[in-house]
Amino acid sequence: MNSKKLTDGAMLTALYIVLLLITLFVPIISVVAMFVLPVPVIIYASRYNWKPTAVMVGAILILSFLFTTFLSLPITVMTCLGGLMIGSAMHQQSTAYETWARGTIGFIVGLLFAFLFSQIIFDVNWIDELNAMLAESMQMSRDFMTQFGLAEVTQEEWDTLKKQVSMIANLLPVGLAIIAIIFAFISQWAAYKVINRLYQQRLGFPPFRTLRFPVALIWIYFLSLIVTFFDLDPSGTLYLAVNNIMWLTGILMTLQGFSFIFFYAHEKNISKALPISSVVLSLFFPFFLLYLVRLLGIIDIGFGLRDRIGEKDNK
Repeated sequence: MNSKKLTDGAMLTALYIVLLLITLFVPIISVVAMFVLPVPVIIYASRYNWKPTAVMVGAILILSFLFTTFLSLPITVMTCLGGLMIGSAMHQQSTAYETWARGTIGFIVGLLFAFLFSQIIFDVNWIDELNAMLAESMQMSRDFMTQFGLAEVTQEEWDTLKKQVSMIANLLPVGLAIIAIIFAFISQWAAYKVINRLYQQRLGFPPFRTLRFPVALIWIYFLSLIVTFFDLDPSGTLYLAVNNIMWLTGILMTLQGFSFIFFYAHEKNISKALPISSVVLSLFFPFFLLYLVRLLGIIDIGFGLRDRIGEKDNK
């Protein structure tokens, strides 16, 4: 058993290093390789749990330093943490959505490490860089509009617009969380496909209509909303934290709303065109429809809307 464990660990470590080299040095394939980079770690952790995988991750860190440079450390740490969390959850036979949540936490920790690494080693602050990029983009847009006489923007309107755009950089934590969610989902999905092929299993995500978040999500959202009623310093840490929490919980409850729409269509034998159209229309008219979908998600979580529909259909 130990011999098999060592052999698998050596093969999957070598595979990880190959994928890492592709990610760093092959431009066209690098995007795909980046998403499948955690898969060797996920496979090993799903079979042998986190303790042997932690040893494997240590070997990966050493080899990645030898074959590349220390500059690959943020990528390695992020993908190995995410892969370790997903794989260990699979080993413990957690549900697909629980596994996804744990993987997201791993990727968030890895992204925070990358943030600190770039700031300490290269003295690069992501928030400052994002603010500079947004300011440059706005100035180019203003120069273009002025040059071609498309619109006249007063200084007061310009200052208001700059203030609103600058708030985007303050939502960097939400952005990191969304990136972690996407990374965890794609890596877990890819790992499912590989494991199903190699070990003849039937792993996969359940239908989207079954997605349900805990009731605690609503309490977090409303507590954050209550805090915003106080006179907070817009540049203060509390204001930024509360604002990011509201955005993130709002996105999750919007997902819950879409999940309910798919559930309702399935229960009532309505064509899938309805839920798919609701997603498309919400993306085209976000300022109105997304808030309605979010409200639907809040009602579903808080009042068990789909449970009530299920009970009514069973009568």
